[in-house]
Parts: sequence; structure tokens; C-alpha cells
Amino acid sequence: MTAINPLLLSVKDLKVFFYSNGDIARAVDGISFNVHEKEMVCLVGESGCGKTVSALSILGLVATPPGKIEGGQILFKGKNLLNYSEEQLQQVRGNHIAMVFQEPLTSLNPVFKIGDQISEAIRIHKDLDDEAAYERCLHLLRDVGIPSPEERLNNYPHQLSGGQRQRVMIAMALACDPDLIIADEPTTALDVTVQAQILQLFQSLQERRSLSLLYITHDL
Repeated sequence: MTAINPLLLSVKDLKVFFYSNGDIARAVDGISFNVHEKEMVCLVGESGCGKTVSALSILGLVATPPGKIEGGQILFKGKNLLNYSEEQLQQVRGNHIAMVFQEPLTSLNPVFKIGDQISEAIRIHKDLDDEAAYERCLHLLRDVGIPSPEERLNNYPHQLSGGQRQRVMIAMALACDPDLIIADEPTTALDVTVQAQILQLFQSLQERRSLSLLYITHDL
């Protein structure tokens, strides 16, 4: 019998509703799933079924109002994140749970260089000097398959292709060695060939780094 790794994330009967002008939209109405250590789990569903809202709820990023978590639990390493303060959640985001969003061009800041944006995530959670942070950025870009990383660190987001921008977002997610990465339909804005490359990259990273990965998609 194959041994089961320890449970990392357990979402139990999560309910997230949105309120507007007296109407209620039950975006998430009782979803439950588990992610174990070193495990890749796919959350699959059609557009509008609440996949992204579920992911945002894990990190405490649902805008309130109009959204409100009306029930359930989100247990991370046995502790309910729904009981965490905003300050506690800030320590979780990036450091323990990182997220890769659908559209990297809107997630990256257009007026800052790639290197500055990656190193910011490192500086928030890691006590590294400038030289060590720079070397960490280079290592991350190499790890996600970006050529000439020294040059790319000085580029702005608009100077990169869509696939390269998404690789940068993955590098940022990896920056602090989180326990769990949530990938929210990360290939949506990419062409078919690049989609396949990004999927292969996630598989490779998950195996090489023994990551826990929650991969959200509308199609397998």
C-alpha cells in the first residue's frame, strides 16, 4: 500500500456568497477538498463555477463587501485560516502559500523591472542582503527556464512575451519556498504551444521541488 503524505490543506464545506442590491450570488456553496504534502491536486470546473473564488478565499483575498465567507473551514497545517487576522494572513501569503494568477500582465507592475518585483517578495519574508537577493533572483529565473536571466532582471514586463511573463510569475511564487502553490488557470492567456510548455514546467517543478500544488483549470 502506498503511504499517504501528511495533510497540508483541507477545505471543508466552504461557502462564499456575494451580496448586491438585496440579491445573493452563491459563488461557492459547500466545496470540500484536500491537498497533501508533495501532492498535485487539480480543481476542475467550467467558467463561473467558483474555482477562483475558492482559491482567493484560501489566502483571504475575497473583497468584503460584497463577498463574505458564510461557512466552512480552511485548515492549513491544522489551523483554520478563517480565524487569522490580516496581519497573520500577510505572513502566510507568499511565505507559506503562493499564488500564480491567470493574467501575468495585469499581475506584474508595469513600471518596475522584473528583478525588483521578484526581489520584493524575497525581502518581505527573507533576511537577505542585496547581493544574496540578486543571486536568488537569477537562480529562480534559471529554474523556470528563462534564458539570459541577467538581462531579463533588467527588463520591464512589456518587454517579455506572454510565456516569459508567466514564468516570471512562477518564479515569484517560488521565491520564498512556499509549502503550497495555487495556480489559477495560469495558461488561459497563452497560445496552445506555450500552454503545453507551462504545464510541463509545473509538472517538473512539482517533482523536482516536491511541491504541493493546487492547479485550477476549466479543462484537463
